[in-house]
Amino acid sequence: MITIKSEREIEMMRKSGAVLAGVHLGLRDIIKPGISSWDIEKFANKYIEEHHAKAEEKGFEGYKYATCVSVNDEVAHAIPRKELLLKTGDIVAVDMVVNLDGFMSDSCWTYAVGEISEEKQHLMDVTKKALYLGIDQAVVGNRIGDIGYAIQHYVEDENHMGDVRELIGHGIGPTMHEEPNVPHYGEPGKGLRLREGMTITIEPMVNLGTWEIASKQVPGDTWEYYVSADGTPSAQYEHTLVITKDGPKILTSQDPVEDAKYL
Repeated sequence: MITIKSEREIEMMRKSGAVLAGVHLGLRDIIKPGISSWDIEKFANKYIEEHHAKAEEKGFEGYKYATCVSVNDEVAHAIPRKELLLKTGDIVAVDMVVNLDGFMSDSCWTYAVGEISEEKQHLMDVTKKALYLGIDQAVVGNRIGDIGYAIQHYVEDENHMGDVRELIGHGIGPTMHEEPNVPHYGEPGKGLRLREGMTITIEPMVNLGTWEIASKQVPGDTWEYYVSADGTPSAQYEHTLVITKDGPKILTSQDPVEDAKYL
């Protein structure tokens, strides 16, 4: 079922999104060569708790952590690890869901660890722009396929990178994952029509090489995560947004200047 949010619900989701954005802003100072991916988890947990919110991913389908921390060729759902030390040249995507008084927000951001290669920086730039191209299509009367096509065309046709198919965006609130599904590929004019008051995530995952992914299992655990099938680096950016009569409004913005038209 697709839920249409009231102004009050949207405002509460915006407050939840502000907590989540605060974690990401703090991570800009935390992420550097020599820290472990577990240090990211500790920071996120502490920040969320101090802001009287809940890390919603904990306990979801057996997941144990507040964050997913995916490094280099890891595409999504990788766990934070004490033994995984970040080094100069790595890129790391941090994904999390915040629950503030029952209202959800979901966002992922990719960070450079020290100096990175031009190739990885280009991957990050393309992925972030793809997110915003998708957001631009999230207007009343458009269809889900318009979002997916804008992302896929830019990633694959213009930049010859891999637009991951298996992992997609979704509706959000009052639970973490709701209808509709929001793929990052598709045909313009196809799919569900977008309506005012819908809240969704758009979260393209882009591989430097193939769009295909493979699953891996955490050693000594049953948890599975995803890597690029050809071992190339992967990046992800994600916002939660609401569709309004005045265009898409981002609920997890980290930058009021850059995102001014979406606020």
